[in-house]
Amino acid sequence: MARTSGGSANAPIDEKMANLAMAATQVGERLGETVTADLLRRLKEGLDTNGWLALCDAVLSGYLGRPEQAIVVADTVRRVKAARPAALYCLDPAFGDAGRAYAKPGVAEAMARHLLPLADIVTPNAFELGSIASIAIRGPQDALEASRRLGRPVVVTTSVPTKAGRIGTLAAAGDEAFLATTPLLENPPHGSGDLLAAIFLACRLQKLSLPDALAHATGSVFRILSRSEGTEMALIAEQDALLAPLLGVDLQIEAVR
Repeated sequence: MARTSGGSANAPIDEKMANLAMAATQVGERLGETVTADLLRRLKEGLDTNGWLALCDAVLSGYLGRPEQAIVVADTVRRVKAARPAALYCLDPAFGDAGRAYAKPGVAEAMARHLLPLADIVTPNAFELGSIASIAIRGPQDALEASRRLGRPVVVTTSVPTKAGRIGTLAAAGDEAFLATTPLLENPPHGSGDLLAAIFLACRLQKLSLPDALAHATGSVFRILSRSEGTEMALIAEQDALLAPLLGVDLQIEAVR
């Protein structure tokens, strides 16, 4: 049964969680070069040597510039979990969108082989989910079947096709699944998937339930996107959306079976 979300989904995430969400999304022109796996490994060793990995409540990984970086990320996750078994790992498999892969060859396969088995939360878009699970995502039922094929505790899929004029985000965990829909925006800024992954992870760290975390993350992202102009998200101007995600948002959630 469909319902308009409210209640505990409005429970505020604290300031450091808001900072996590804002830091997870990069905007602007991309310059420079891909970080090598060796440099990434040395950065990881520096964090570990200083004891900072042992302080992490969660690990969030996204776009990888090279396939071999996945091995370094996987080792980082294992070290964090060895120090803090309750720490969460959220894999945002950012390798493609809109029917095409944009990551370098081998990146998607490396994510699936090295990172997917470690993930507590996976946040693909519909194209990425379909590619990993080998299912064409035409609607919520396809997304649910594909999510269960991944065999991970929680899968949150964005850009799920739904009824005309709306777009869906499906969250699946065990036997429960919920679909959140918002109005479809034309030409939204890039980076919404990164932002949603960060906010959803922050909500789960705050122990929000699956539907409330979904509502909070989806509402925040939609509110920010709907008030953004051009190619950049209005993260600073609309940072209150991280704490009051459902204010003025046309968001509906329904259980999917």
